[in-house]
Amino acid sequence: QVQLVESGGGLVQAGGSLRLSCKASGRTFSNYNMGWFRQAPGKEREFVAAISWSGGRPNYADSVKGRFTISRDNAQTMVYLQMNSLKPEDTAVYYCAATSRSYGTTYGTWQGYDYWGQGTQVTVSS
Repeated sequence: QVQLVESGGGLVQAGGSLRLSCKASGRTFSNYNMGWFRQAPGKEREFVAAISWSGGRPNYADSVKGRFTISRDNAQTMVYLQMNSLKPEDTAVYYCAATSRSYGTTYGTWQGYDYWGQGTQVTVSS
């Protein structure tokens, strides 16, 4: 089992920044590829960003590319999502997720992840 706890959400004006954090505990963190997803009211859960177990090969949704950066610290069992130039359409609950499956085939789909945090709310005002 892997337990994930997100933090860092909040209310921010458009153009502002937030840094989300996800603390992992349980099994060996460096065995897992990590992802961030988000879900807005009435919408499907969507992929935001992912990073492989080694910290390489980051991938991003087109909607956040160039604005968001995913990173991880295996020694601290943390994964981060730095969000800059935030837009009202970024408003959602953001979830951290972990998977031990092949990164290349699973990183962009929520069905490919086995463990999820409880989510943290991000609200961007216009």
